[in-house]
Parts: sequence; C-alpha cells; structure tokens
Amino acid sequence: MRISAISFDGDMTLWDFQQVMRHSLKKALVELRRLVPSRRAQNLSVEEMITIRNQVEEEVKGEVWNHEEIRLLAFERTLESIGCPDRELAAYLNRLYLKHRFEDTELYPDVVPAFDQLAPRYKLGLLSNGNSYPERCGLEGRFAFVIFSQDVRVKKPDRRIFEITAQKAGCPMDELLHVGDSLKNDVMGAQEAGAKTVWLNRDGLANDTGIRADHEIGTLAELPEVVRTVANKARKNL
Repeated sequence: MRISAISFDGDMTLWDFQQVMRHSLKKALVELRRLVPSRRAQNLSVEEMITIRNQVEEEVKGEVWNHEEIRLLAFERTLESIGCPDRELAAYLNRLYLKHRFEDTELYPDVVPAFDQLAPRYKLGLLSNGNSYPERCGLEGRFAFVIFSQDVRVKKPDRRIFEITAQKAGCPMDELLHVGDSLKNDVMGAQEAGAKTVWLNRDGLANDTGIRADHEIGTLAELPEVVRTVANKARKNL
C-alpha cells in the first residue's frame, strides 16, 4: 500500500486542454481568414478544423507521433480543403497556433496548492498522451520525471507506458499512484499495469462503465488527504 511516486495526466487534469486548443485555433482561423479572403475561408469553422486534425491523426497513426507535426499536417489539409494549398502558410499558422497553445495554457487553480503539499514527500511526475511541456505551462521544475507518449511511442492505456513511468520514477509498480480524468486511459491503463489509481472527476460525471478507480476525487485539493489515508493504512499494515 506504500506510495513512492505520483504521476499525473496533463490534459483536463492539470489544465483545460479543450479550452486552450479551441482558443488557439480561433486565433489561427482569424489570421487564415485575413490572409485568404475567400468565401470558403470565411465559412471555415473551428469544429471543421478539429475534425480535419482528427482525421489526419488517424491516417498517420503509428507513423507520425509528434503532435506538432500532426498539427502542421492538419493545417496543410485545412488549406487544401478550402482550395488554397500553401505549405508556407500552413507552417505560419502552425507556429501561431502553437504560440497560443503553449503561452495561453492556464493551470486549474487546485494544481499548485496540491503539488506544494505533496512534493516534500513524494516524487511527482507527468504522464501524458499530449505535448504540454512543463516549462511552457507554468510547471517548470515541478516534476521528477516526465513521460510523453510521442517520445516513447506508446500511448495510454497501454500498460507499457505505465511500466516506463515506474522505471523513470525509480519505484516498484505497486508504489506508483496515477491520477487522471480518463477512466479508460488513466484508470484502466494504470490498473492493468499494477499501479494505484485516482479518478479525477471534476464534472461529477456518472460512472456507467465497469472501470473502478481505487479512489475518486472531484478536485486535486482532495488528493493530499487521499494519499495520507493510503499512507496511514500502509503504516498500520507494517
């Protein structure tokens, strides 16, 4: 029952990825419409851009892992879809998107206080299928280990990425606690690897799946108490 390290999912656990992604796409779309004053460009929507990006990701699955490369390919495809193929413009829009994507990321307000309480006793780490680098979203120096699926070419919920995480954390798998918002990617994946799990259910969603985390919380403010409870049980069992 001992915990040595705590790994955190990134998107929708530490920051609102959907919000910053859509915000950044809107910035890119405004610039695209300015530079391409055609009816098709004016009618293009953020939702269409998201759909195109998802289609591109599916097409290059297993071949292209880097999210920034996938986003570039998506901008190229987007310009093609409005009859304006232009790789240089796609690269420019990609840079603009990424600037806002990273610079405008805001942490949830419960993140830093929770980290401040946990860091003195546990190794904290980031385990993400995304690409939000700690130093670019206000968490520089906060993590003892960082694992991105695009770097190791294994994605959650594959148990192998949790095994890699435990290795990076320098602890046995059963001493790793993983915290995330996805029942499938975070909870199921970590459990199948043998780690302890916390489901962060910020929106109070009903769990109609067969996946059950060891603990469920609605905010990271509850996490230090959960960890203390686990630690106390471990001491009693010694």
